[in-house]
Amino acid sequence: MSYIQNEHLKLGIDLNLGGAVTYLADVRRQENLINNFDWGRQVQMSFYSGPVPYETADKKPHKNWTFIGWNPIQSGDVAGNRSRVIAHKKTKTGLYVKCIPMHWPLDGVPGECTFESWIHLKGNAVQVRSRIVNHRRDTTQYAARGQELPAVYTNAPYHRLVTYRGDQPFTNDTLSTIRNHNSPSAPEIRWADWQATENWAASVNDDNYGLAIWNEAVQGFSGGFFGDQSFRGGSKDISTGYISPVNVEVLDHNITYEYTYSLILGTVDQIRAHVYKNRSAGGLPCYTFRKDRQHWVYENTTDAGWPIRNGLLPKPAKEAAMRSPYTFWQAEKAPRLVVEAIHPPGGASKITVYWRPLNGGFDAHNSREFTVIPDGKPHTYTIPLHQSDSYKGPMSGLRISLPAGNDASSPKRIQIKSVCLNNN
Repeated sequence: MSYIQNEHLKLGIDLNLGGAVTYLADVRRQENLINNFDWGRQVQMSFYSGPVPYETADKKPHKNWTFIGWNPIQSGDVAGNRSRVIAHKKTKTGLYVKCIPMHWPLDGVPGECTFESWIHLKGNAVQVRSRIVNHRRDTTQYAARGQELPAVYTNAPYHRLVTYRGDQPFTNDTLSTIRNHNSPSAPEIRWADWQATENWAASVNDDNYGLAIWNEAVQGFSGGFFGDQSFRGGSKDISTGYISPVNVEVLDHNITYEYTYSLILGTVDQIRAHVYKNRSAGGLPCYTFRKDRQHWVYENTTDAGWPIRNGLLPKPAKEAAMRSPYTFWQAEKAPRLVVEAIHPPGGASKITVYWRPLNGGFDAHNSREFTVIPDGKPHTYTIPLHQSDSYKGPMSGLRISLPAGNDASSPKRIQIKSVCLNNN
């Protein structure tokens, strides 16, 4: 174990389990909130991609985990093989750890990647930066998958799942308790999915005290509870609460992907106050694709791969589209969408943009067609979303079609430089 401590918190990572967080406690209470029943728990990095199922020349996945595909995780695998720490540094204020992860569903298969974490304490919060560096021999660009950013498992007493999912974020509006328990006679896992419009959720006890995960870049969340609904148990017991901020991401064979998050220990009021005090200034969603995908993903197509340089390069195709992550804005404050793009000669001249209402989906009713110029030159298009009758109220995402156009056999790609909502 390697520990750091301040006047509020004590945190420990296990160097026998890839440096995953296995201990977090208030120094006054001295109670570890982190569940460690098996090596799929802890607070740890976990990533997903194809193929599904994932196997090697001589190893097939455990029969209970064939559905999960490519899945390196920080602690170890289902067969009990540990991830290996290859670098570790401790200072007065922080920890650094680097490991070679193991594929959870296989027996003794290390990932063709490395995981790194930088961990610091700030008051009643833990600030973490995490990174995966891929070097897979399989160069296929697999479809985007939901990524746990990170996975957080708490002990049974912290069974209540509290979050904010409304349309007035950062106004101290009423919180929600996510229903995540089955009946006592059916203790199997029940996971819920929702959009957390304040970017956080907490597993708390009956006194509203517990552990929150806050990832400012993520609004898609998953959480639940597994086990005995007496809600008793400690770090080594099977019953557990779970939360994860989830972004859907493409993980290229050679990608370097980073994310940051905070673990916050306290009452629900203290947790929310920390988020409000430390959050970045708000603004309308604006995505500039200079060096990464900004969490956008594709439907029925792929792009030119990693690294991203000065724009996305998706291949136009029948029923192809690109889709934003979960986000939030009020339609009345963003009447227009501005898109910078280059459409290849022979490409489509009509593109459709879709908007997703909060707690809704993408459909033709919530869309607007616009004209583009397929001449291979850069153009800026301003789409008046406010002229559509259905563009009203709280919104949660964007989708843009990528049709093939007249020359469906053309290998030329569209270049998307930016997509920004505008209040002018």
